[in-house]
Amino acid sequence: MIEAAMVEFSKQVVHWRDGAEEDWAVAIELVESGRIRHGLFFAHLSLEKTLKALICKNIGELAPPIHNLVRLKEKAGITLNDSQVDLLAEVNEFNIEGRYPELSLPLPLNDEARNYLRKISELLTCLNRLF
Repeated sequence: MIEAAMVEFSKQVVHWRDGAEEDWAVAIELVESGRIRHGLFFAHLSLEKTLKALICKNIGELAPPIHNLVRLKEKAGITLNDSQVDLLAEVNEFNIEGRYPELSLPLPLNDEARNYLRKISELLTCLNRLF
């Protein structure tokens, strides 16, 4: 177990934010190329890593090894409106879909996937203002 006193949380924040930015770029590329399942999975990763960066910044703890966006939001101690929390809950499905395709849910159509990217982009912008 890593001792919290030994961790430079500013480096953890940079690590998570850089990963989130890279994953977001990949999400857009994948959805635009028609690889919706993988694109939305990477969109989930981008939100997950942004929330993990906020946990490190706001509470000075290592980000937990969980993927549930609503739980990560709560752990980060941030306030979002109901529609933003609902979006986090919806995007959680893309994490499951990306990791366990045998539990296949119907994939969004191209236009629906682009709409999700638009909403996620707006939420990422909101979250990034908290740094």
